[in-house]
Amino acid sequence: MTFIEQKFTIPSLKGISAKTIEEHLKLYTGYVKHANLVLEKIKDLKQDPEKNAYVLGEVNRRFGFEFNGMRNHEVYFKSLEGGSTSLTTSSPLQKAIETTWGSFDAWLAEFKAIALTRGIGWAMLFYDPVSKQLLNAWIDEQHFGQLQNCTLILGLDMWEHSFVADYQPSGKKQYVEDFFANLNWSVVEKNFEEATQ
Repeated sequence: MTFIEQKFTIPSLKGISAKTIEEHLKLYTGYVKHANLVLEKIKDLKQDPEKNAYVLGEVNRRFGFEFNGMRNHEVYFKSLEGGSTSLTTSSPLQKAIETTWGSFDAWLAEFKAIALTRGIGWAMLFYDPVSKQLLNAWIDEQHFGQLQNCTLILGLDMWEHSFVADYQPSGKKQYVEDFFANLNWSVVEKNFEEATQ
């Protein structure tokens, strides 16, 4: 089993420079590479699991970080492809957001507040197939706290590499605003549609 690096076609973005996207994509490439390397290492270590028990445990722990970093970035970059689009009025996603938060604006205000959490991490919108509802969450590090069995619908990378070069640490709020100005909601709607099928 080998994970394949996806390629993204990201247009010129408001506020987020092409250089930041280029460097950020290199980080994503690293996640794919290291997810594959960790799997290879696990395969080797499993030849003598008793002797390698401690190392095997640590390498398995590392796999969650690399794998989730890879998948989270795929959701993030896909949502910036194709140019900015608005959320379709009365779409299933719009209705689900309104059912849960009362209005799109109420959801957006909560999500943006989560994105401005101090520290590094991700602001995420998940779909829970068990309760059939949307959930906002802050994830400090991608190998801790991702919501079990939930599908990631929208992921906003709030690690410093995603914005500091363009915004400086003090410009975090503007980065969040620009992310939404650049967001292709049709991709997010498709994520939701696939999650609810």
